Amino acid sequence: YRRFAVVEVKYCGLMREEDVAYAASLGARFAGTIFAGGPRELSPDRARLVHAASGGSLQRVGVFGADFRTRIAEVLAVAPLDVIQLHADPTAVDVRDARSAFGGMVWAVVRVAGGDLPAHTAALFGVADGVLLDAKAPSGLGGSGVALPWAQIARVLGPIRQGGRLILAGGLRPENVGDAVDALSPDIVDVSSGVESALGIKDRARMLAFFRAATGRPG
Repeated sequence: YRRFAVVEVKYCGLMREEDVAYAASLGARFAGTIFAGGPRELSPDRARLVHAASGGSLQRVGVFGADFRTRIAEVLAVAPLDVIQLHADPTAVDVRDARSAFGGMVWAVVRVAGGDLPAHTAALFGVADGVLLDAKAPSGLGGSGVALPWAQIARVLGPIRQGGRLILAGGLRPENVGDAVDALSPDIVDVSSGVESALGIKDRARMLAFFRAATGRPG
């Protein structure tokens, strides 16, 4: 029997109202929509409708790429968000710039290749509201299904994290999220392709299994 930490769940790459509504019914905390390119990208109009399906019970996360400085205002004019997630290897300066344009939380994504964390990871923990670890995939920014070497990362993360909020992504699925939580004690686990039956189509059985495995709660 595993002793469960208090872990919150984020379902990301959401494209359908029914998937957001089901995530809310399970007790998830965050719903993510993509504005950073790739096959799951939504228009701001579509994202607003998708997020509205939670009835206000989920924190709305928007995932942005390198063009976030011009896109944040464009998206927010149509689709309100609670969290901005910066992909494309953001720096501490990027986080500060995003915060100057947005009153909610700003998360910074660190893409990890192997078990080593980039040198600027500690600075990001110091300035961002959360640091999200994802696998560095050969193509695309995320949603690759590539898992991270959690035990290796755990050995170097402790001194860097310093109590900062950790969001864990990168190849998580119902079958492995429990091991990832044990290894790294993240505050939030983030899943996209790991609960899909097809691209952008979340599978309810897998969403439920993921929630239960991550949190120890029935969902």
